[in-house]
Amino acid sequence: MNQSLTLALSKGRIFDETLPLLEAAGIKVTDDPEKSRKLILPTSDPAIRVVIVRASDVPTYVQYGAADFGVAGKDVLLEHGGEGLYQPVDLNIAKCRMSVAVSAGFDYASAVRQGARLRVATKYLKVAREHFAAKGVHVDLIKLYGSMELGPLVGLSDAIVDLVSTGSTLRANHLVEVEQIMDISSRLVVNRAALKTKREKLQPIIEAFERAARSE
Repeated sequence: MNQSLTLALSKGRIFDETLPLLEAAGIKVTDDPEKSRKLILPTSDPAIRVVIVRASDVPTYVQYGAADFGVAGKDVLLEHGGEGLYQPVDLNIAKCRMSVAVSAGFDYASAVRQGARLRVATKYLKVAREHFAAKGVHVDLIKLYGSMELGPLVGLSDAIVDLVSTGSTLRANHLVEVEQIMDISSRLVVNRAALKTKREKLQPIIEAFERAARSE
């Protein structure tokens, strides 16, 4: 039976913060995705490879079995819906928060209180829709894929819903965080079929990730 495994990761913070977890499972990635143009990276275990994909695509690769397991942010999983995925571990890495931000001069509390209809720019449509619906705030959602901060600056939107880590990007663009929606961290996601057919190879890695995440 084929017990080779494919792990889907995105470049950047998630990749960097997953490396120590992999090392705890005895696996070293032998190429740096920032320096290599390869999209499939070998590891110290010839039966395990890493595919580099967009963060928002990780759940899709795992759901359809193109990857056996992956690491994805809670933000991405909420938008994806998590269908067909087993999510055994919150890895407590790549931590940030999902927040509402507005231009420094915009009176958000007053607009909400008066029942104004707000234009909100975000790539997290599902989360934003549920958040504002729960508050009874009427919004028009505008889907953007990047540079959310520009929305309020050029009059495209009254507010944005985006991930905030240090808040320095908001401050640099004269935006203020007015509401925190939820804390975000990254989770291990596993293809349900792989969990059954490749359990012998997969289970020890899941357990090593669990132990490493607990010791964080």
